[in-house]
Amino acid sequence: MIENIIQGKIFKLGNDIDTDQIYPGRYLYLTSPNEIAEHAMEDVVPDFFKKIAGENRIIVAGKNFGCGTSREHAPRALLFARVKAIVAESFGRIFYRNAIKVGLPVIKLRGIIKKIKQNDTIKIDLHTGIIYVTQLKKEYSFEKYPKQILSILKSGGLIAYMKKYKSYYN
Repeated sequence: MIENIIQGKIFKLGNDIDTDQIYPGRYLYLTSPNEIAEHAMEDVVPDFFKKIAGENRIIVAGKNFGCGTSREHAPRALLFARVKAIVAESFGRIFYRNAIKVGLPVIKLRGIIKKIKQNDTIKIDLHTGIIYVTQLKKEYSFEKYPKQILSILKSGGLIAYMKKYKSYYN
């Protein structure tokens, strides 16, 4: 489950990070969240899991983050690695939907990659649609989520949301 405000240090990535780079297909047989987390981003950033361990991390990326296959493994691997949110200039459509489905906030914000530095600290207010960059003392607005999507994220993903509101849908 997520809170209205997400805070963490930036882990900056580039453009066109595809789902196979986020979670390599050779590990699809793994089922343990901890094992899956250890292999997140390993072909792009060796020891990614170790580099982000123990800190609240928010990925900031360029264009087309999560392009590629429709596997749900990619956003799950980042969630299991304890990534709190992803802010990118644009996302692969299916990755974006899968991230919401598993409870990982994904935020589109044009030009963000040029506005921040590695390890800057940001606060994301999902309720107001504001990102605050602590070091720069600047705020950036993003399109707020519709209420239902925000409820899915706050519930911890679509399955948890459906269980929570099961009587409503019966």
